[in-house]
Amino acid sequence: MHELSIALSIIEGVEQELARRSTDSVAVVHLRLGPLSGVVKEALLFSYELACEGSSLAGSRLEIEDIPVLIYCPLCDKEQPALSMQNLRCSACGTPSGDVRKGSELEVFALELNNECATQTG
Repeated sequence: MHELSIALSIIEGVEQELARRSTDSVAVVHLRLGPLSGVVKEALLFSYELACEGSSLAGSRLEIEDIPVLIYCPLCDKEQPALSMQNLRCSACGTPSGDVRKGSELEVFALELNNECATQTG
């Protein structure tokens, strides 16, 4: 289960950000997750809880924002949802496209610290 190593990496990155902010208290870690990332959401949530035990993030929560698969459709000339993860065709007109614009995300984008939201920058 590679989700445990991903959870450990998330915790390590968050702890580095907390050190930069001179705080060690985080309530919620916000993550964007696309279906093309290869990560199983439920397994990551379970792994995150396990990985947090004994760390400075113990008691924190992982909130996951699901990102849909979006492709660029040359016929519609805009980003459109794909029919499915396996069928990269425009949901509006059916045109196939290999130009995937969204759906592979696996990124921490915000932390909730002491009842405030701090957007994490790259």
